[in-house]
Amino acid sequence: MASSAIYQFSSSSFALSCKTFRHSLSQASCFSKPLTVKASTSLDYSKASVADRSSSTASKTHNWQWRFNANPIGIYYEEYEKENTVPTKNILMIPTISDVSTVEEWRLVAKDIVQRDGKVNWRVTIVDWPGLGYSDRVKLDYNADVMEKFLVDFINAPDSPVNSSENDLVVFGGGHASTITVRAAKKGLVKPTAIAAVAPTWAGPLPIVFGRDSNMETRYGLLRGTLRAPAVGWMMYNMLVSNEKAIQSQYKSHVYADPENVTPSIVESRYALTKQKGARYVPAAFLTGLLDPVKSREEFLELFAGLEGRIPVLAMSTAGAPKRSKAEMEALREAKGVSKFVEVPGALLPQEEYPNIVAEELYRFLQENFELKP
Repeated sequence: MASSAIYQFSSSSFALSCKTFRHSLSQASCFSKPLTVKASTSLDYSKASVADRSSSTASKTHNWQWRFNANPIGIYYEEYEKENTVPTKNILMIPTISDVSTVEEWRLVAKDIVQRDGKVNWRVTIVDWPGLGYSDRVKLDYNADVMEKFLVDFINAPDSPVNSSENDLVVFGGGHASTITVRAAKKGLVKPTAIAAVAPTWAGPLPIVFGRDSNMETRYGLLRGTLRAPAVGWMMYNMLVSNEKAIQSQYKSHVYADPENVTPSIVESRYALTKQKGARYVPAAFLTGLLDPVKSREEFLELFAGLEGRIPVLAMSTAGAPKRSKAEMEALREAKGVSKFVEVPGALLPQEEYPNIVAEELYRFLQENFELKP
């Protein structure tokens, strides 16, 4: 979330003062069987470290190709499952959309859930958004519709890693990812059997602070165009996003609830993501609101209301979320279409900062809806 930024525009000059623009990153049991981790990517997987390799096996599979407007886009995903356990049900975990979005934020939660012994064996797929994480960074005109199209295709494509004749998919999404999933489900474009919205958001860093009147939309457009420009775009991106001090500041100020949990390895990992070719295109859209799936709280609540009586929906708020984001999460308490509401420690990435607590709540939600029912 951007907490303070000043923009001055004229026909001959563009000046940006970002005293605290670093806030734009926001929205930015018992284990008894071995765990298998499969990874699919067009990159060198050795650069995408998987934590705790001593207790798991990593291997490469073929890259999943998404075609959009004749562009083949390599999509990175990871699969987690127990060895030699059948049958299984599928969970798709989708990272929070941000400047440094990555599958890494869900890894510990995925490992926790699949290793639990229960009536259902869970298989988890974590996927990186196009233009983010370890997926290809193609220069597209990214917006919420493009991201929704990707999600729908990834779930429904015949060759999708999560496509199943059993129609048993559960979706866990963070931030904007959860709201885009709910939007697609309301339209009937995807048909998950349950959704968990973890620290759900719907407004990008600048719109949530400065609004969306015509004057601000013009300024967002200028900023977006500048960030996408060949030379000056990289300069501005490096100043605002792609530097370790900015990333560390973002995480300590509002992405994590406890600054002590922000380790050098997390900062280094996120910084490396910002140095990939084409890394600035999605952040340019995200910061300026183009990835926002709705334009108001009323629309946000209407999305969830559209799932009333159709599927179970868990809304997970966080105790330490930034004020404006917290207000949107709390709006889901007692909201129509939300079958369960919980609060956990954390801010905007509770699944990474407090993975054990988040995994426990998510697993309880799974048990209540797929194991304990007669």
